[in-house]
Amino acid sequence: MSQPPVLDLLPTEVEADLRATVRGLLDARCDAAAVTAVYDGDRAVVTPLWQSLTRELGLAGLLVPEDRGGAGASAREAAVVLEELGRAAAPVPFLTSAVIATTALLDTDGDLLAELAAGERTATLLVPLSAGPQDPLPVLGTDGAGRVSGSVTSVAGVLEADTLLVLVATDAGPALGVVGASAASVVPVVSLDMTRQLADVTLDGAEVTLVLDEGEPAVRRALQAGAALLASEQAGLARWCLEETVAYLKVRPQFGRVVGGFQALKHRLADLFTEVESASAAAVNAAAALAADDPDLVVATCVAQSYCSDVAVHAAEEAVQLHGGIGMTWEHPAHLYLKRAKADQVALGTPGAHRTRLAELVDLPGASA
Repeated sequence: MSQPPVLDLLPTEVEADLRATVRGLLDARCDAAAVTAVYDGDRAVVTPLWQSLTRELGLAGLLVPEDRGGAGASAREAAVVLEELGRAAAPVPFLTSAVIATTALLDTDGDLLAELAAGERTATLLVPLSAGPQDPLPVLGTDGAGRVSGSVTSVAGVLEADTLLVLVATDAGPALGVVGASAASVVPVVSLDMTRQLADVTLDGAEVTLVLDEGEPAVRRALQAGAALLASEQAGLARWCLEETVAYLKVRPQFGRVVGGFQALKHRLADLFTEVESASAAAVNAAAALAADDPDLVVATCVAQSYCSDVAVHAAEEAVQLHGGIGMTWEHPAHLYLKRAKADQVALGTPGAHRTRLAELVDLPGASA
């Protein structure tokens, strides 16, 4: 009996170059002050930054095949981008448009996929951000004239999208439809993480174009890809928190010596370093499994999501606390990472939901209890 191929988890030269390019752009065009301003309603950084990532670097087309107008890359490269976006708490819809919506459209015909890849359009899937790959999905009804109506709450990426993907009820089952964002009533919601602000969306007799008959499997594949790659964002976020905290404790004085010299803090940072390294490994494994269409993709995703979600929150909490008084201020960026980490913790399935699913997959006793 042949053994399944072993996933190669080592970074490639292409990934290293991509990481350097994305980090350089984010350092130049996504400073913490501009991101913090988003919480005061100033979203001036969002559109220019997204255009830089999509039209200058072509990152929106990473998961799109070359013959469909994309870069023909894999989830490994998309994971690198998400890790860097996590490090910057960047307020761009890469996850919702370039990963989830794009994956849902991979089996469709037409020009929409190429337009997304080129950065000419931005899309989002009308499901709650909290919905995991196994959760019930909202399916909206249509009338005899091909118009769709219904509401979906807590959707991410709507404010940046001009195209909405929606599951539409048909006689043959849920189909995937496309609706122009201008046809929807969008009510922004004050969100914990305003860099990925949620909104409630209502369609009332909106014109819909059906693009895929078997819509539900495509949407679940898209949510699976989103959950697998969200772990890379969480790992990048956690690493920023660790590195910034270590750098700060090396220079912050107290009682005539730098705080980083206190043994108790060394132990906390050592424990956090171990967690962050483990989170990075789990995230890379999930991305590699997705890229290779590995049969253990769901297991790898559940492991990564259930672990990376909690590590990101822990790293952000440590960053706030170990920065002392300044870590509690609005001016310091630590709050951006804590909010993103807490919001990501319940995105695309909670850690508990992923652990339950993992227990079922590996036949742990009591998994169904």
